[in-house]
Amino acid sequence: MHRQTQPDLDWKDGVIPVARAFDDPYFSLAGGLAETRHVFLAGNGLPERLRDGFHIAELGFGTGLNLLALALMWQARGRPGLLQYTTFEAFPMTAADMARALAQFPEAAAIAAPLLDQWSAGATVIALPGIRVRLVLGDARQTLPAWDGRADAWFLDGFSPAKNPEMWGETLMAEVARHTLPGGSFATYSAAGAVRRGLAAAGFDVSRRPGFAGKRHMSAGRLPVVA
Repeated sequence: MHRQTQPDLDWKDGVIPVARAFDDPYFSLAGGLAETRHVFLAGNGLPERLRDGFHIAELGFGTGLNLLALALMWQARGRPGLLQYTTFEAFPMTAADMARALAQFPEAAAIAAPLLDQWSAGATVIALPGIRVRLVLGDARQTLPAWDGRADAWFLDGFSPAKNPEMWGETLMAEVARHTLPGGSFATYSAAGAVRRGLAAAGFDVSRRPGFAGKRHMSAGRLPVVA
């Protein structure tokens, strides 16, 4: 299998991966798992909306922490069924680097082995308990327009818009909306005006919410259901 370029990493305090190309950490220095739960899970109104067949899509797979946080939530719900998870990543981490990052979060690390084993073996379609994962490798500006799916919820988790503006442009946000089911949602840690305007222009009803760990704001929104 052809692998995309791996990210060039620094490790803050030996444990937090930082992408040198964007000078940006992969998760909050104040607690990545708690950040994921606040921003992406609660921001999309999960777990109340989760059901068999519910489809989450993500820009920026990174360490896999968002996926594992979702898996923990789905397991805790104890409901039957299979979630769908499609994630777009241009610079996939190695399984070893993912494991090193996830080691900080014992809850997530405890269920990470199936993900890491399949990823290290070259799989891009990965089976986890209750979740079917598809990793789409390459620049999302090319891969998302070519995707034939639509999501119920989006995790918009690219690097900071100030440092990685290509992941947040209006054209890509329009593709996010085009690949969202009516009534579907997004959530992101970013409250940048350009990001909010791009998502609103794409058709989302955008709201600003309290951010994580002292960050003033984050953004979330829904795609209206047209009668």
